[in-house]
Amino acid sequence: MLKTQDQSKQSLINLFTEVPQFVWVLREGVELQTPFEQLRLGDTIAIHAGEWIPVDGTITEGIGYIDQHKLTGEAQLAEKTISDVVFAATLLMSGKIYVQVDKAGNETVAAKIGEIISKTTDYKLSLQTRGEQIADQSALPTLTMGAITLPILGPTSAVAILYASFGYNMRIIAPLSVLSCLNMTAEKGILVKDGRALEELRKVDTVVFDKTGTLTQEQPTIATIYTYSTYTSDEILRYAATAEHKQAHPIARAILQEAQVRHLALLPIDTAVYEMGYGLKVWVEDDKLIRVGSAKFMKLEKVIIPTDIDPIQASCHEQGTSLVYIAINEQIGGVIELRTTIRPNTEQVINELHRRGMTTVIISGDHQKPTQQLARELNIDCYFAEILPEKKAGIIRQLQQEGKTVCYIGDGINDAIALKTANVSISLRGAATIATDMAQIILMDQHLDHLPYLFDQALNLDHKMKNNLILTIIPGFICIGGVYFLHFGLLTVTLLYNASLVAGVVNAMWPMIEPTSRIP
Repeated sequence: MLKTQDQSKQSLINLFTEVPQFVWVLREGVELQTPFEQLRLGDTIAIHAGEWIPVDGTITEGIGYIDQHKLTGEAQLAEKTISDVVFAATLLMSGKIYVQVDKAGNETVAAKIGEIISKTTDYKLSLQTRGEQIADQSALPTLTMGAITLPILGPTSAVAILYASFGYNMRIIAPLSVLSCLNMTAEKGILVKDGRALEELRKVDTVVFDKTGTLTQEQPTIATIYTYSTYTSDEILRYAATAEHKQAHPIARAILQEAQVRHLALLPIDTAVYEMGYGLKVWVEDDKLIRVGSAKFMKLEKVIIPTDIDPIQASCHEQGTSLVYIAINEQIGGVIELRTTIRPNTEQVINELHRRGMTTVIISGDHQKPTQQLARELNIDCYFAEILPEKKAGIIRQLQQEGKTVCYIGDGINDAIALKTANVSISLRGAATIATDMAQIILMDQHLDHLPYLFDQALNLDHKMKNNLILTIIPGFICIGGVYFLHFGLLTVTLLYNASLVAGVVNAMWPMIEPTSRIP
């Protein structure tokens, strides 16, 4: 059953404003279960691994990995420790933290997103086709001309004049043209939910992309494995995969996938004890202690990081890639460099948009360096990094105020407001439900390859509509001229009218009729 826009909007509001019934509040050093509505600013609450953070606040104690993807779009887990700020609607993946409440309820960033959605206009203004407008505008002049013709040439000629009906056939031909275009895009795996978006798409001069999940895939790939001491790259990868095999975050999936590609068997774990914070600790055969995590985690564990790694750290920071450290017992055994995975053929798509004279922009909740690196790699004209969801829509509005017609392409809950604000909104199949609900167009094949084809179809539709307009207006003039100067009768005018209608229908449906146009 299809959702209405009201249902989609309400689901997003609920998602961002839903709070738990109870929270664990620290009172005189003791954690007490307290109703959420009794929470006060300045209280300190305990958040355990696997729990949603219900407030905006500051960490006073503890360390942990936090999944902020739903709110910011950032794919990698955020490392948080004392004095770091956390937000409601984010998930503590590992560790335990104590958070001092700064904002709760309707004051949190997440709740304000829901409020913005609830106040946006439900439907964009309808765009009437030019043929329908002409038909409406010409109705009165045609009736007037028929009335004038009646006493001059008689009732038959007056009725013949009424058959001129400038543009009236567009009421039939225009929907058929749109239907034909929708059919052609559907064959390419493009679902157009609102045919009016095609008319607006031809005006687009600025294409704005969300970064994570749209230009890039959520799961990174392993770029390089650096080894130290006597360890090989396969040994380091096997240790990392063994530690991560029960984790579900993107970094873990990337490590496990590479281990499967290399056909590496995981090591048996002697104990099931995981100590989580900035990383993982597991004991494997021969009483080896494996630590997997960030540089900060290694320092907390008092594992000395070789100075040889410093240039690698600097290079990765510059390129926007991340590092995962693997320590065996008390010694660093290797480092895995993870690189963002760009969707296939994305660079060619961007180049094609540039060839058409369009400006390309990235708006991302991710950090500055990886966003900058991606923009440079794909030759994107402009980028905005570390942008919260409600700010994305502000950037879209700013572009529109500068006279730009904006197409926004996003896939996450954090893109919902921007999708609703843009002139044309596109999402990908498999994206967050709210994103596909809000988007006017969905790319069903989950990549951007057919984006230029979509723009082509919008231009073709516009060209077809112009031809249809000509096919419906010119016969009107011929009818009037024929009645007055060539003494056309009612039969001749009727045949001319129907011939115009048939020609318009054939023109509208031609892409579905012509065999060559249907070849992929």
